[in-house]
Parts: sequence; structure tokens; C-alpha cells
Amino acid sequence: MPLTRIAADTLGVLTVCLVALLILLGSLCIIYLFYFRSRIRSQGLVQLSYFSGPWIIRITFILFAIWWGIGEIVRLSLLRREGRLLNTLSSKWQETVCKCYIVSNLGFAEPCLFLTLVFLLRAPLHTMESGILSRQWNGKTAGYILFYCLPVLLLQLVVVVVGPKLQNKVPSYFINTTMKQTDQIVFCTYPLLSTILLGIFAIILTAYVFWLGRQILKLVINKGLQKRVYTLIFSVSSFLPLRVALLGFSVLSKPEHFQFEALAFLAFLALLCCVGVCIWMLVYCPVADSLALGSLQDLEGRRRLDDGQNDTMSLIANQSHMEESAGISPSRNSDVTTKRGSISFRALKKEDGSSRGPFVELSLFSPSEDATPPDSPPLIGWPMRPSASPRQ
Repeated sequence: MPLTRIAADTLGVLTVCLVALLILLGSLCIIYLFYFRSRIRSQGLVQLSYFSGPWIIRITFILFAIWWGIGEIVRLSLLRREGRLLNTLSSKWQETVCKCYIVSNLGFAEPCLFLTLVFLLRAPLHTMESGILSRQWNGKTAGYILFYCLPVLLLQLVVVVVGPKLQNKVPSYFINTTMKQTDQIVFCTYPLLSTILLGIFAIILTAYVFWLGRQILKLVINKGLQKRVYTLIFSVSSFLPLRVALLGFSVLSKPEHFQFEALAFLAFLALLCCVGVCIWMLVYCPVADSLALGSLQDLEGRRRLDDGQNDTMSLIANQSHMEESAGISPSRNSDVTTKRGSISFRALKKEDGSSRGPFVELSLFSPSEDATPPDSPPLIGWPMRPSASPRQ
């Protein structure tokens, strides 16, 4: 018995550590999403706004995952031993905590996780006007998630509230949410009826995810994206049914036994792996790819700017070579060639002292014949409208 208790406590500590890593990963991804949004707005990367469209639903998915993880810590028997945190509560309050765990996790957090995953996968199939570029998409999607989760939440609430009244009509493991070890220690269990309801919901959504995956694969032409879609489909279709099956087998043992703790931990680990893969594939990877694309656009813009400057310098060099070949003295053309390639405003003087209107000096334009003073080399630029009192 002491060895069993130590092993069960070890699984509980490992559960707490994994939930802490999940919270850390989720928090970093939320910060990453806000950084992505701020960079789009600051640098004007309008082309990447499509990938930032479902940012609220991505954050919602992470928050549901954190909520679920905290609930998994609350149900641990590690916290219910003598002298532990939840053992300070009365047995009635401990039973209430277990009932709230069933309603919160199996009735709300997990169905909302499944639904949010489905809507994130379904988003690319929408048109741009009605899809994730629409301002109302995030709000409508959040409303649909809560609406579709409501039936499961109500059914789990019925199992928890009405179930104790049916103890004489159905086996106890169908409806019991708790099991007393002593008068002061109450362990949480998984009612088989709650697990069946969750399993039906998971099977329906898994079948729908298969259909969505086929539709998405028809649109994907990149092998890397195809691998991501296959990974998501494999994660959902394997880990979710595995969790439901493990929770169903947990009714064969009692909470104080190691078998129950092992099954509960494996069920927790299955959904944790699914959630981790989904956060990585649906939150982190799209943002990282978009930022990499924005960096490539910046590099391409800088390259074009450098190429343009090189072309300008080449034109200046060619023009200077043509002037030297024509026998034009550099000193006579010093006023025009001092700042080739730049834009400058200046007044040109005739030999008799009369002033002409200002010229814009650009080395990329052809000479202007009508604005060239007599007995002077042709200027590169075009005449501006003379002002009333030109500067001397």
C-alpha cells in the first residue's frame, strides 16, 4: 500500500508539472500573437492580415486548454491526502469540488476545445468576405462554440445533479462522481454516463474533422502543409478516442488503487498531447510562417532599393562618360553635376546676370531642351514654374 501511494503521488506531481508547461507554452503563444498583431499594424503588412484574422479564437483555444489543465490538477488525489490542500475542506465541499470538475472539464472545457479546433480547421474553407477577414468572424465563432457546447453542458449537469437520486435504479459507477475513503478524504471519479456522453460528442467531431481534413487537403499544394494537416487529423482521431476509452476503463478500479491513477493519468496525457500538437500547429506555426514571410518581404524590398540605387549610379557614370567624350569641361557643368541622383532646387544664372527659374535636378530623366540656357550644356531635369521672386 505505501508503494502504491508513492506511485500515485508521483503521477500527481508529474501531472502538475505538465500542466505548468502547458500554461507556460500557452502564455508564450498568446504573447507571440500580440507581437504578431502589433508588427502588422506598425509595419503595415496588410498582406499578412489574413493569417492574423482568427487571433481571438486562437487565444480562446489556449485559454480553454489552460482551464482544462487547472481542472485536472483539482481532481488529483495528491491534494486530498491528510494535511494536504483540499483535505482541509469538509467532505461535503470535497464532493462539490468533484462535481464541479465533471461539469467544468467534461461538460464545458473539453467540448469547447474540440469545437474551437473544428472552427480553426474550418476557417480556411470560408471566403475572404465571410471568413477570417470578416470583422464579425471571431465574435460569431465564439458564439457558435458556446451554443454547440450547451447541450453537452446541460446533460453533464443533469448527470451530476439528478444522478444521486437514481442510485437504487442504476449501478453506482454510472453516476457516482466521488468515492469516500474516510470521513475526511473524498476522491473524484469519472461517472460512466458522463464518459459516454463525452465519447458520443468526440466521435461526432472526429468524423467531422476527417471530412474537413479531406476538404483542406484538396486545397493544399505544399507538402509541409499537407504533413501538418495529416498530423492534426492523426492527433484528433487517435488521442480523443483513446482518452474516452481510458476514462471508461477507470470505473473498473477504485480511486485509491494505482490502476485508477494510471488510467486517469494516461487519459490526461492523451488529451494533453492532442492539445499541445494543436497549439503548435494552429497557433505557433501560422504566426511563425507569417513573420518569416514578412521578413522575406522586407529583404526583397531592401534588395530592390539597393538594385535601384545601383542602377542610378550606373546611369550617372554613363552620363559622365558621355559628357567627357563630348568634350564638355567638368568645371562648366559643376553646378549641374555636384549632386547627381539627388533632388535639389537651385537658381541658374545667365552670363549677363539675369536669373532663370529654378530646375529640379534628376539624373534619371531626359534633358529638357526648352529650358536650357543658350550657350550652355544641356541640363538633366525639367523646368519648374518660375516663382515671382526667384532666389539668387
